[in-house]
Amino acid sequence: MRWHRVLTEACGELLSQVFDHGRVLDHVVAAAFQAQRKWGKRDRSFVAETVWEVVRWRRALAFVAGSEDPRALLAAHWIGREGECPPDWRWQRGGTEEMIARRAALADQPRAIRESVPDWLDERGFSEMGPSWDRELAALNGRAPVFLRVNTLLADRAAVLDWLRQEKVAARPVDGLPDAVVLEGLLPKRLVGDGRIEIQDAGSQAIVPLLDLEPGMRVIDACAGAGGKTLHLAAAMAGQGEIVALDVAGRKLDELRRRARGAHVRHLSTEKWDAGTLRKFRGWADRVLIDAPCSGLGTLRRQPDLKWRLTEPGLEKTRRTQRKLLDHYPELLRPGGKWVYATCSVLPSENRGQIDALLERDPRWQVEDERIVSPAETGWDGFYAARLSGAAR
Repeated sequence: MRWHRVLTEACGELLSQVFDHGRVLDHVVAAAFQAQRKWGKRDRSFVAETVWEVVRWRRALAFVAGSEDPRALLAAHWIGREGECPPDWRWQRGGTEEMIARRAALADQPRAIRESVPDWLDERGFSEMGPSWDRELAALNGRAPVFLRVNTLLADRAAVLDWLRQEKVAARPVDGLPDAVVLEGLLPKRLVGDGRIEIQDAGSQAIVPLLDLEPGMRVIDACAGAGGKTLHLAAAMAGQGEIVALDVAGRKLDELRRRARGAHVRHLSTEKWDAGTLRKFRGWADRVLIDAPCSGLGTLRRQPDLKWRLTEPGLEKTRRTQRKLLDHYPELLRPGGKWVYATCSVLPSENRGQIDALLERDPRWQVEDERIVSPAETGWDGFYAARLSGAAR
């Protein structure tokens, strides 16, 4: 392999930002690409793939390298992939033969090392999920395909697939999701902002159908963020009715408004949460989506750095937030309305466990339907959603 020193050194610098300074992986890589406009497609692919895989396999590579230094991790990655390192690459300890021997011994190490997760997370996952944790963890260490959602306000799936073929983009429909497309190649940058498509994982696309929507309804997306599911709500309602997107972060709502304009969504308003939000919208909505803050463990394929930033106290704090949302956000419903609680986690304690605890606290609610999206079974990101109905308070 031909090595380019500028690129290999850049990989080490980006890993240091992620591991030593706790920066978010995709933000770090995006900033590097913005700064290095002379890098070509192959250069960017090398840097992104290298950094993503080293972050994903950090702990396993640390065992192979005998060190957690980013340069040693890169050496272990390149030796495992290419059989060699850049000729002038220097790391703290060990050599090629030693790393090859330690890689052979990796299969005999505990699961947390083999599958590259913190001990506490491995213990938590197995305690909650039993043997299925092995399958889900292995799936979450795979590479994520790119899924698109067809914006049915502007096109149907057949038309979008035809358009992608004309653009020489290989894609196919996703079974079980009427608006979903999975790419079998790359999506040219010039097509990313086209309003006919949104980049959205298939697991995420499984949530909105559970709301049992009808055109003309009033709907609240109570934790809208940048609005991937909000835009899906708008398309599912055929552009009819009212949608209110709420979030505590104003900058995310700014991004949502920008995306909504590109998607030709007109029946949407946004509001930042404040002390009077519950009072203002109490009893207003036919449907409420609570896409709750969560560990995000179902999305590890796309953001492997998350497992190194997540802590056990942080997870417990998130669970307390989920409980608070479940106790109060259904107040937004009118009598006879329905709501969906959703997370992008695979942990039962964040999912059905929270719903069961709510039903004990408030038996007026009942579960009508639920969806568990298993990465191991579907190849999608991991999600959970439950639809509930009952007497609003």
